[in-house]
Amino acid sequence: MEKKKILFVSQEITPYLPETEMSVIGRYLPQGIQEKKKEIRAFMPRYGSINERRNMLHEVIRLSGMNLIIDDTDHSLVIKVASIQSARMQVYFIDNEDFFQRKGIVTDENGNFFDDNDERAIFFARGVLETVKKLRWSPDLVHCHGWITSLVPLYLKNAFKEDPLFSKSKVVYSVYNDGFPGSFPKNFAKKLKVDGVQEKDLDVVRENPDFVNLSKLAINMSDAVSMGHSTIDGDVLEYAKTCGKPFLEYHDMDTYIDAYSDFYDKILFSEGSAKPAEKKTKKKSSI
Repeated sequence: MEKKKILFVSQEITPYLPETEMSVIGRYLPQGIQEKKKEIRAFMPRYGSINERRNMLHEVIRLSGMNLIIDDTDHSLVIKVASIQSARMQVYFIDNEDFFQRKGIVTDENGNFFDDNDERAIFFARGVLETVKKLRWSPDLVHCHGWITSLVPLYLKNAFKEDPLFSKSKVVYSVYNDGFPGSFPKNFAKKLKVDGVQEKDLDVVRENPDFVNLSKLAINMSDAVSMGHSTIDGDVLEYAKTCGKPFLEYHDMDTYIDAYSDFYDKILFSEGSAKPAEKKTKKKSSI
């Protein structure tokens, strides 16, 4: 049986960023799933706080060079890669001088939310999918972690749905306790528009593009939802549990790899095909 392919799109991955629950999951979940005989790829933004020399990042020239247009402005897509040798795992980084050279992740040194975080999320989501397309790698399942990945389901299920590489891809969206203050700019829905994206799909973020509605957009476009943290926004939690899609409750650091592996199989093999037997995985890390 051909290995299933899982694409991990993460807001944070350690050791490139400090250890948080999200960054630890971003690091060890792909490794654990790879050890369960699945093929994986992992993506994250190349934040300015990441030391390229220490982490041995290098640009992948054959994947770089595309321009993505957001709100009538061109932004150059740069792809970098690094290896986590102990896990035999590569991490791809989405980079751009306008969006990801600053030291902060989503806030400045004074804790102020970046004014262009909406465009950073758009660029990241589209950049990931364009890069996977260039890799000619067809994911059976895409797992998104954190709100900066929340637009990946929208674009995959709309703008990329006719591409044979993505036509059968399932999407899992994990919600964390990473809410942000206020809302994105009022023209956020307009900025999201590309060929294939339907106006009706954007209604949830048209009037008030805040964290709750951004999460709802991601859930609407996904095939399944999970709790990435033990406490998440109450409105988002209720929406996720009542949307009628497969839902995975929170699992702690001792059990999350096996829980996600079983959850993936439930989604991937839901149409009656037999799933392979797997050994349970021991705890990988804790924070």
